[in-house]
Amino acid sequence: MTAALLMIDVQNDFCPGGALAVADGDAVVPLINAMQGDFPLVVATQDWHPADHASFAANHAGAEPFSTTEMPYGTQVLWPVHCVQGSAGARFHDGLAMDRTALVVRKGYNPAIDSYSAFFENDRETPTGLSGYLRDKGVTALTMAGLATDFCVAYSALDARRLGFDVTVVRDACRAIDMEGSLAAMTTQMREAGVVLG
Repeated sequence: MTAALLMIDVQNDFCPGGALAVADGDAVVPLINAMQGDFPLVVATQDWHPADHASFAANHAGAEPFSTTEMPYGTQVLWPVHCVQGSAGARFHDGLAMDRTALVVRKGYNPAIDSYSAFFENDRETPTGLSGYLRDKGVTALTMAGLATDFCVAYSALDARRLGFDVTVVRDACRAIDMEGSLAAMTTQMREAGVVLG
């Protein structure tokens, strides 16, 4: 086993009608489902925030969603409340095939720090444990798809490259938030890091 598919945050709150909906987000579901049979290992990530999470604008007096604040680990976007633990919004999209999923990595559950990447919290130091799991399985190459291209997908891809994995991002099976040019910026970063953009 050398290759794995990483399905990133295909959750109700990131799909149309959700609290942090990504435009056309549900369009990735059939594409990701069709890809799963090509991989011996399928892993999913799941945003899993406590209601008092520090990245929620509602937990900062007077703060508007999509504004920013400074955290000990750097600049943090303040998001609408989304993917709260146990909520309908945190569930995977009903259409996403999960029967071949070997592992679900829940991230963002520490109330003091956000976690875009599947591999590290936003301090870029605290690991989720996914890297060790993949190494134990003999995985050297990762294909990524999901939501959103310019945040959780891109951060996961960059960290995976930093850890020495070969990485392909299937852009057709991703959708972006694209906040103030974030898609172009993160696409450039991924390309410069050696991520294959399929």
